[in-house]
Amino acid sequence: MRAPLIIDCHGHYTTAPRALEDWRRRQIDGLADPALAPSAAALKISDDELRESIENNQLRLMRERGSDLTIFSPRASFMAHHIGNLETSATWAAICNELCHRVAQLFPDHFIGAAMLPQSPGVDPRTCIPELERCVKEYGFVGINLNPDPSGGHWTSPPLSSRHWYPIYEKMVEYDIPAMIHVSTSCNPCFHTTGAHYLNADTTAFMQCLTSDLFKDFPTLKFLIPHGGGAVPYHWGRFRGLAQEMKKPLLEAHLLENIFFDTCVYHQPGIDLLTKVIPVKNVLFASEMIGAVRGIDPETGHYYDDTRRYIEAAALTDEDRFRIFEGNARRVFPRLDAALQRKGR
Repeated sequence: MRAPLIIDCHGHYTTAPRALEDWRRRQIDGLADPALAPSAAALKISDDELRESIENNQLRLMRERGSDLTIFSPRASFMAHHIGNLETSATWAAICNELCHRVAQLFPDHFIGAAMLPQSPGVDPRTCIPELERCVKEYGFVGINLNPDPSGGHWTSPPLSSRHWYPIYEKMVEYDIPAMIHVSTSCNPCFHTTGAHYLNADTTAFMQCLTSDLFKDFPTLKFLIPHGGGAVPYHWGRFRGLAQEMKKPLLEAHLLENIFFDTCVYHQPGIDLLTKVIPVKNVLFASEMIGAVRGIDPETGHYYDDTRRYIEAAALTDEDRFRIFEGNARRVFPRLDAALQRKGR
């Protein structure tokens, strides 16, 4: 068996040049005083600035850690769909997606895009379709990030099983792209963004699917639940038991043809549990490097988010590691597989 490509399915542009954050601040200021609102054309970021932001950060760490390719999307906490209205989100999403596309053009062997959607609380998801189509058709993006809670921690949207979301699902099926179910910043003081809101959302998304028959309507729909699935692997017995009480099929048949989990779990026991409880065919390698947890673990001397080390150290066969590092990503992201094949990879 050949050595696998190390495909990181969960990367965000957390190191974008400062000009992006400055433009966003002006956009937010413009909500109170339209005279302060900048135009999209007012944002000026050169290719050299993009190169510097990537070469000194994500690309440097990818090379140090032995990662080949990252599925790259806008910074999750910056999506902030609760700010402003549909026009606010549409402009912001278009700008952020274009930057990720430019990064992928500058470093085509190392990055490929996934789209942020211009979601807004209480707005019909159909309004996201033009940006989704643009990113797939024009930019060659291979997936999307779908926020199940555009309200920012107040959960005012219907569950993922609701027909409310079906227009997005129909496009996902049409273009054969998966969605990473990823919330954004929490503006609810009860929920810390990365320590609670993200993990709550991962668990909540799984349970919303468990209680429904969503995948009967969309048998080829694919969801990637990040951060190791939140509480899901740790409480697998609870979920199996709840499904049984609800007269649902066994979880392997009910959900695991459609739901997948990444390896953004930042310690060895967590990865060991994930790969023991969840079938290997449902686990995709990811690090979310330069993300929520950026420090060095004093117990190991290595970065918490250097997740390749955990997969290498787990009790897995070489075939299992190949599937986690490469095979599963190519299966879950068919457009990624096609792009790699075109390059002879």
